[in-house]
Amino acid sequence: MIRRAGDVPKRGQKYKMRAGAYAILPIGRRFLLTADVSDVVDVQLPGGGIDPGESPLQALYREVREEIGWSIAQPLRLGAFRRFVFMPEYDMWAEKMCHIYVAHPTRQIQNPTEPHHETLILDTDDAIAALGCDGGRGFLERYVAARP
Repeated sequence: MIRRAGDVPKRGQKYKMRAGAYAILPIGRRFLLTADVSDVVDVQLPGGGIDPGESPLQALYREVREEIGWSIAQPLRLGAFRRFVFMPEYDMWAEKMCHIYVAHPTRQIQNPTEPHHETLILDTDDAIAALGCDGGRGFLERYVAARP
């Protein structure tokens, strides 16, 4: 069974399944994150939706490049969680299946191309505190706790 993070589904609301891939990207004791600054600042693990015909790993590489401009290597899947949310950019209620990976950021190859996204590099405590998604925060907390 895949754990749910965040709000419970609204009774009577229909949700469309939307799978995505997201990355924990450590640089020493700091982490690369993305901030969506379109309206209210929302700090997230870099990643996003898996497009039709794309594998989770293909989506992960693409989304990380679009959102923070970095290339990554050696992604390792840590697990997944579900969220039930309204996605205003798509005018859609979604059951998001969020696949979480850890990967090595190799280098910045471009500026973010995703509109309203900025790259952040935060130390461990600030990264955990800043993440707006309970599921992503939980995976980061477990990852940090397991590190030597």
